[in-house]
Amino acid sequence: MAWVRVSGPPRVEVAVDMGNPFLNLTVDAFLRIGTIAATRAGAEDTYHIIQKRNISSHDFEKTLKKMCKEGVYWGTVAGLYVGTEYGVERIRGTRDWFK
Repeated sequence: MAWVRVSGPPRVEVAVDMGNPFLNLTVDAFLRIGTIAATRAGAEDTYHIIQKRNISSHDFEKTLKKMCKEGVYWGTVAGLYVGTEYGVERIRGTRDWFK
């Protein structure tokens, strides 16, 4: 039986198991934040194209290229942050940043 959610945004659950908690967290952060950044870049360019009231294949290619760049950039930043946080947590043996 299929479960239908009436309220709230639709969710897509993806599980990536790399065999290592460090890699799992890093890849998960890369995919989540990269997707968000690509979506934001696409929405932003779509807004500018609508304001310009002129659609061309060049605009589409430019938007796609920008979405890929933004997704990879912010995904990499998020992966590095989460990986560093996990490493510090493992070395210190605790989850807090004080005491």
